[in-house]
Formats: sequence, structure tokens, C-alpha cells
Amino acid sequence: MSKENNDVATKATAAAAPKKESAVAGSTMTAEQATTMIIAPYVTEKTFTQIEKENKLAFIVADHAGKKQIIEAIRILYEAEATDVNTARTIRGKKAFVRFKAPEGARELATKLGLV
Repeated sequence: MSKENNDVATKATAAAAPKKESAVAGSTMTAEQATTMIIAPYVTEKTFTQIEKENKLAFIVADHAGKKQIIEAIRILYEAEATDVNTARTIRGKKAFVRFKAPEGARELATKLGLV
């Protein structure tokens, strides 16, 4: 009987292992998925102030995008490290306010995108 219990436990462990691997593998995002997450940069006078004073840049993002997904999409698309994301739902869609790790990260990315 104990052998049967061991076989059942081994099968249960083996069945659980592929789920963990697929969850880890599913966390990596492709460039195509990243482009569907980040729709466009959002620029107003207020966002210019945020670029200069708070090291933040605003983006319109997909409605289903989560904060961690937004950080990963920014890393993939723009090769910039984001530390913090605040989101808000507005009339224009879901906005993400992204703070960058580098001291001049927002300004550098805005210049690279042709916003400044």
C-alpha cells in the first residue's frame, strides 16, 4: 500500500511540475505582445512637467495591461528600466505613468521618441 501512495504522490508532483514551468515560461513577453500593451506615448503640458521634475513618462496602454506587464513591455520596446507604474482609466483609455530607474531616463526616452 505504501508503494501505491508513493506512486500517487510521484504522479501528483510530476503533474504539478509542468504547470510551474509553463507559468514561468508564460511570464516572458515577446516584442509583438509588448507593442499591443503600449499603444502610444501621451504628451501634454502636464506630462512635460512630469518628465522634467518627476522622471516620469505617460503612455496610453491596453485596457487589459497590468503594471508588471507595462514595466516588461517598456523594457522590451525601449530598452529602459522602469521602477514604478501608476495607472488611471480616462476617457482616452488607460494611461500609465512610468517612473524610470535612470536619473534622466524619462528625458532620454522622450528625446529618443521625438517628444521633446
